[in-house]
Amino acid sequence: MRIRPRRAGGLAVLIAAAMFVLTGVAGANVPLTLVSVDPYTNTTSQHATEVEPDTFAYGSTVVATFQVGRFFNGGASDTGFVRSGDGGATWDPPGFLHLTVNSGGPGPYERVSDASVAYDAAHNVWLISSLPLLSDISSPTVLINRSTDGGLTWGSPISIPPPVSNSVDLDKNWTVCDNNAASPFRGHCYTQFDNFGDGDRMLVSTSTDGGLTWSTPIQTPGHDKGLGGQPVVQPSGRVIVPYESLHNSISAFYSDDGGVSWSHEDKVAGIRFHSVAGGLRTSPLPTAEIAADGTVYVAWEDCRFRKRCASNDIVFSKSTDGVNWSDPARVPIDDVTSSVDHFIPGLAVDPATSGGGTHLAVTYYFYPDATCSGGCQLDAGYISSPDGGAHWGAPVQLAGPMALNQIAQTSQGRMVGDYISTSFSAAGRATTVFAVGLPASVGFDEAMYAPASPLTVATAAQATRTASSGGVVGSIGGVGTAAVHRR
Repeated sequence: MRIRPRRAGGLAVLIAAAMFVLTGVAGANVPLTLVSVDPYTNTTSQHATEVEPDTFAYGSTVVATFQVGRFFNGGASDTGFVRSGDGGATWDPPGFLHLTVNSGGPGPYERVSDASVAYDAAHNVWLISSLPLLSDISSPTVLINRSTDGGLTWGSPISIPPPVSNSVDLDKNWTVCDNNAASPFRGHCYTQFDNFGDGDRMLVSTSTDGGLTWSTPIQTPGHDKGLGGQPVVQPSGRVIVPYESLHNSISAFYSDDGGVSWSHEDKVAGIRFHSVAGGLRTSPLPTAEIAADGTVYVAWEDCRFRKRCASNDIVFSKSTDGVNWSDPARVPIDDVTSSVDHFIPGLAVDPATSGGGTHLAVTYYFYPDATCSGGCQLDAGYISSPDGGAHWGAPVQLAGPMALNQIAQTSQGRMVGDYISTSFSAAGRATTVFAVGLPASVGFDEAMYAPASPLTVATAAQATRTASSGGVVGSIGGVGTAAVHRR
C-alpha cells in the first residue's frame, strides 16, 4: 500500500509559510531555511524538539530524516523527513512516518529513534530505517520505510528479522545501498546495527529487492562489539563498516560477497576523547563516506592533538581497502592552542571526485570556549577541502550561539544528535540539515534548518590551512568500555 504520510494539524501550511530565508537565526553567519518543526503535543516527550538528522543525496534529490519530539530517556514521538528536488536550494514541506502510537500510528511502538536514509539506484527506491521502541524502551527490530517516487510518498514500515540471540534489544542502525554500476552486488542494501541486549554485538542485514525483504542479521566471525557503524560501498562491491569499537578505537569490518559473510574487525585508530562541558551529549561515533575511486574517509571527534586533552578536534583517516588506514589528521579549523572544542561531525565526500581532487565537507558543532566559562555557547560550523583533506578553507559559522537549555534534555545530556550529516548533490555543492535551538517561552523551539543556498567547496587558492597528523600529545587508546545505549 502506498501512503502519503499525514501532516499534523495544519503543519504543512505552517512550514510552507515558514520557508523563508533567516539571516541571523541564533546569530547565523549564513542565511538558513527552516525545513521542519515538531507538530506533536503528547505530554510524555519534549516539544517542540527535532534532533539527530541524517541526509543522503542522489542526483539533485536530497532527503533528510530525523527524530521528532524527543523523550528524556530514549527515542522520540516519530521519525520525520524533508525532501529537496534541487540539491538543497529549496525544500518541500516536511512529512512524518507515524511509526508510534504517539504520532497516530497503529502501535505497538511507543517511540522511535536513530533515523537513517539511503537510496537504491538499481530499484529506484529511497529507504528510511528507524529504530522502534516498545513501552519498556527496548527495540526488537529495525523498521524500513520505502519510497518509489523520489521521496515524495512512503509505504508502510517493513520489519527486519531479529538476530539469532537469547536477548534482542537493538541500537544505532545505519543503511546504505550499492549503487556502483560495475559492482557484482549492485542493488544490495545493507543495514548495520548492534544488539545492546547481547553486549553491543555488531550485526548486518541485507536486502536484494529494494528493501522489501531483509536477511536474518549476521555478525562478524570475531563477534565484534561496538556501535555507530556507517557502511560505505566501494566500486568493487566491498562493503566497509567503520564504527566505534568497545575496545576504545575506531574500527572497521568488511564483506566481499554481498553481505553473505563479514571479516573480523580491523583497527582504524585509537580514540582519545575529551568529555564536552555542560553535559552535552556527544561521543566519538564515526562519520564515513567514499570517493569515486573507492577511497573511504572516516571522521570523528578526538583530543589527541590538544595538551591535556583540553578540547576535541575533528580528525579523519582514509583507506583504499578498509584494512590499512592513514594516521589520523587534524582538520585545521583553528590552532591547537585555541580554546575551541569541536564535536559531532557530519562528513560529506563528493562521489564525483577522486584522488588529489577529492572534495570534502564537514558540518560540526563547537564551543568557542571548551571550559564554558560564563555558560556554554553552542555553535554549528562548516569547513571544506578541495584536495582530499590535505588543505582546508576557512571555517564558516552556520548557527549559534545557542544556550544548552534551548535544546532537548536526555538522560545522557542535552542533545542535538549523536550524529549529523552532510551530503553532496550532483551539482557538486554540499547541503546539510541540522538542529538549531532558539529561545522559547514554553517548552522548546528546537527545529531542523538547512543553509538557504547549498554550500560551496573552498578553491585551491582559498584552502590555505594544512591538515597534519603530526603533533600528537599523550597516549591514544586504552581500556574499552561496557555496552551502552545511545538511542
